[in-house]
Amino acid sequence: MQRAWRRSQKGLDLIQAAALPLVTTTGNQLLSGTGIKAGQTVMVVGAVGNVGRSAVFTAKERGAAVIAGVLKRQRDEAKTIGADQAVATDDDTAIANLPPLDAVADTVGGRTAEKLIAKVKPGGVFASVEGAPQNAAQYPSVNVVPVFSKFDRKTLEFMAQAVQDGKLVIPISQTLPLSEAAQAQAAAEKGGIGKILLVP
Repeated sequence: MQRAWRRSQKGLDLIQAAALPLVTTTGNQLLSGTGIKAGQTVMVVGAVGNVGRSAVFTAKERGAAVIAGVLKRQRDEAKTIGADQAVATDDDTAIANLPPLDAVADTVGGRTAEKLIAKVKPGGVFASVEGAPQNAAQYPSVNVVPVFSKFDRKTLEFMAQAVQDGKLVIPISQTLPLSEAAQAQAAAEKGGIGKILLVP
């Protein structure tokens, strides 16, 4: 594992490399959980988050059409992540106007997930890192797939190469010393787009 990680870091700044393993692998595996194919349409919910960005990138690499599910205030940011279009998930009219989806890749759960599972085609997939929506039983024709991230060398190297090549950007909002771990935790709980890294 360490040898593979050293290879994936080659050519990357150490801090940049430290931001990659969990979020990029999770995003890639979340998208894989949808089983999406070229020409199909997937909505990535929480698309400007780091897991979401990784899922968007993976979907585009597979030739899928990608709708970025974001908050209204994130629509400008959503234009930078490579999705084909963006839809505000805190706008019920925008959700109502969505076309039937082949799949949803969800990173947020909650009420948003409950609304979006209704937009998946019969036989489609709702994959989530947040577990099944509470109303999933109302949509028996939708295949609900829980996704649990696990280390995979090839996936990590593939995603690290995408970052190195500038095809995927994982924002880092703050870099704090280890002594400020409490402040970092508090900032993370407030939410945001970029990762917060602790360094020795």
